[in-house]
Parts: sequence; structure tokens; C-alpha cells
Amino acid sequence: MQFPAANFTLMLFHYDGVVEGWSDLPWSRRAVHVAAADQTKWWFGKRFLHPDLVAEYDYIFLWDEDIEVDNFDPLRYLDIVRKEGLEISQPALDRRSKIHHQLTARARRGGAVHRRFYKTAGGGRCYGNSTGPPCTGWVEMMVPVFSRAAWRCAWRMIQNDLVFAWGLDFKLGYCAQGDRTMNVGIVDSEYVLHRGIPTLGDAGDGKPAAAAAGRSAVRQRSSTEMQIFNRRWNEAVAEDECWTDPYPEPPTATTKD
Repeated sequence: MQFPAANFTLMLFHYDGVVEGWSDLPWSRRAVHVAAADQTKWWFGKRFLHPDLVAEYDYIFLWDEDIEVDNFDPLRYLDIVRKEGLEISQPALDRRSKIHHQLTARARRGGAVHRRFYKTAGGGRCYGNSTGPPCTGWVEMMVPVFSRAAWRCAWRMIQNDLVFAWGLDFKLGYCAQGDRTMNVGIVDSEYVLHRGIPTLGDAGDGKPAAAAAGRSAVRQRSSTEMQIFNRRWNEAVAEDECWTDPYPEPPTATTKD
């Protein structure tokens, strides 16, 4: 087992009700098992990882299930996180992974950590002076690791009724306990493989058409949830006259006719 019992407590969130199916793994007996049908890890995290309940832990790993950890050592990982001062982090993704954002891919140049991504052509460009996601100050939602303080902040952002948490990733930098371009990063020397297995929306009946329709419905709901999350964020900002945004959006360039 990659996460030694002397240093870690394991909690498995079962969205499919299959709890006994893990009993053949020796470490399963020491894990805490929580089952609720058709839920997501953010739904579970909001309800079972209250910051007061996990306050004795220095870090919270909130990971998906389709992650291979053959090349990952969590103790070495945390040594790097502490040395680099990362409040929110993730292991880099092996380049054989299903990669959605290049910032999360393992850097080719080597090194322990990278904090930004450069893209100077095409859409969504990222430069050395970029200050926000997804160029810097950002991790993906599949394998985030939070410090105790960062998790308390992120937990408060998770909405009870928005179970897929789309949009949350672009706001996590506000929980970085300081400069998000420095306190959020990707650890290259300890990396994982993301298998990219689509499970949400799959009824498990072996019918490809039904599975595809289910995943499409999940994606549509996720997109709707992101719109709701962003609207709530903007409304909260507008209502709080005392709050100053540490990461204001740059002004949009306009031209005169």
C-alpha cells in the first residue's frame, strides 16, 4: 500500500454501493468506508470531511478512483510540498495519462515542482506574466491535495447542491493562504497516471448507448452547475462592500471606430 497506516487514514467514498468488493485488499480493513448511491466525491467531501473533523490532519488528499500510484510516494511528496510552501497542490500527470490541461502534465525538463504553463500560440495563451488559472495558481480536480488551512477555505466554497464542483477549481487560488502563483503547484518528481475511466453517469449495465447518454447528462449538469456557481460568486462579491478582490480580472481591451 502506497499510503502507510502509520501516517495516513484512508476513507473510501462508494458511489456505486459496492463496498464488499474491496474486501480482498488487505488495506481495505483499516479504511473508513462511506456509501451513498450516485453521489460524487465533492458531495461526500462536503458532508464527511468537515474541517473540524479532519483538523488533526496536516493534509487532505481528495482523489478520484482511476489513479495509478506505482511511481508515487506520498511521504516524499509531502516533504516537497512543505519545502516548496505549497498550500494546494497535485502530483503531476504521467504523459501517458488522460490530460485535460497541459499545466498538470509532468514537466519534460525535470525538477521537483512547476507552478505555471506557457502557451504562446493558439487560443488560451499563457505567458510568463500570466497571473491566474489555468496558466498558474491552479490544479485540476481529480487529484488535489490541500493543507489544513486551504481545505477549511475550500470546504466553505463547496456548495451543498452542486455535486460536480465545476467552477470551484478556478477559485481555489483564493484559498492559497497568500500568493496563488507561489502557493499552488504541480509536483513533478512524484507523479501519477490518470487512466481517464468515465464512471459518472454509467449505469454499469454494459450498454454503451446508455452509458454515453448518461455521461452526456453528467456533462450537461456539470456545465449548468458551473454557471450557477459563478453566478453565486459574483452575487456574493457584489453584496460584500468590504471585500477587495486580490485577483481582479484584467480590463477588457476595446477599440473605437
